[in-house]
Amino acid sequence: MTFERLLEFSANHPVLVASFLLTLGLLLYLELARRLGGVQDIGVMQATALSNRENALFLDVREDKEYRDGHIPGAVHIPLKQLPERLDELGKYRDRPLVVCCRSGNRSSFAGRTLTKNGFERVYNLDGGMKAWQSAGLPVSKKQ
Repeated sequence: MTFERLLEFSANHPVLVASFLLTLGLLLYLELARRLGGVQDIGVMQATALSNRENALFLDVREDKEYRDGHIPGAVHIPLKQLPERLDELGKYRDRPLVVCCRSGNRSSFAGRTLTKNGFERVYNLDGGMKAWQSAGLPVSKKQ
């Protein structure tokens, strides 16, 4: 495709081009924010190994209904919106690795940045979230 044809397409379809550019920009912003936030992504197998070796704590930041529908056994539940006000509840876990999870890994990335900004040093984002956890066939609990 030549540059002239690209310009012609853009002129004929400005809403489509603007939507594409906006979506691309948003995706780039989210990915950069995730990578620059100081929170390392960790796969489900790495997370279970970290839990077994170093007693890592799973922190589930999903909404109440999502958590009730199934969560990692033993996970602490603090919805993302409540995390800033409830950070002191996690103080006793400050020396342990924290694996933050949500449905797909986006909310947990933001939660991880909140934790690192507040002095938590070993914070990991569960890559793929509960979707990846369940796809791997790992245990899920519905206990409150």
